[in-house]
Amino acid sequence: MERDFVKEFLTYIQVEKGLARHTLDSYKRDLERLHAWAVANKKEITELTRSDLRKWIASLSREGLAPTSISRAVSATRGFFKFLMLDGHIKSHPAEDLDTPQRFSYLPKFLTEDEINRLLAAPDVATEEGIRDRTILEIMYATGLRVSELVGLKQADVDLLAGLVVCHGKGNKERRVPLGKSAIHWLQQYAAVKAGYGKQTSPYVFLYRGRPFTRQLAWSMIKRHAEKAGIRDCSPHTLRHSFATHLLQHGADSRSVQALLGHSDISTTQIYTHITDMHLRSAYDRHHPRARMKTGSRDVQD
Repeated sequence: MERDFVKEFLTYIQVEKGLARHTLDSYKRDLERLHAWAVANKKEITELTRSDLRKWIASLSREGLAPTSISRAVSATRGFFKFLMLDGHIKSHPAEDLDTPQRFSYLPKFLTEDEINRLLAAPDVATEEGIRDRTILEIMYATGLRVSELVGLKQADVDLLAGLVVCHGKGNKERRVPLGKSAIHWLQQYAAVKAGYGKQTSPYVFLYRGRPFTRQLAWSMIKRHAEKAGIRDCSPHTLRHSFATHLLQHGADSRSVQALLGHSDISTTQIYTHITDMHLRSAYDRHHPRARMKTGSRDVQD
């Protein structure tokens, strides 16, 4: 009976890496695509070469697969062939330096600092709901938490004295993220609101009618306040993108931002570096007195 190397790899990463179910399902689909391509080309999956894998990636592009999906498929393929090599099934790693075409063709949307200020000011903090919403927005921008990390945040994860939150990211990986003074202030305001409800039974920080806040509620709340602030197409992830981009724009190094975001691969973080490079280029072109001067101009000197 032929061995199912894909199934063995998925079992391995589930046990060893602790990846989330949706990530495992995505990797399974990606590797099933690779196996189907190998069969169609009359090749064994363990015999594929770097050239074969590049042809497979090109076929994914022709099928209209999004660049982000292709990037994930390449990541799954790298992990799969590394597993095969470590287990002694292949002698070389054909996907080791494999890259994706149009690596930065997807550039995440982020808000300007002025838009962030308008968004933060949108909730009516004269109301208890407004204080909660302002606190959520402050925390998301201050920490770059994913929406799933935000709604899963528990009281025990927040240390206001130390100015830290402990969040549990993808694969149950734990990371500690600093809180700024503004976020701490609004967490204190929200704590006072919750104290007025009497004894709380829920361990979660953010509640809606006594129940834990949900991802859907976070999405609708952010969209509502963004529209009030005159901002289009704003989601919880837009705040995460803004957090990372603004840190880099103000001089943070990419390794620090990688740690704060909880990215396992620095290449995921480097997309923000690309954004800030574009931002700097745009700023230079707009504001440098000689940036737009024609090279044929007589007053340009060597």
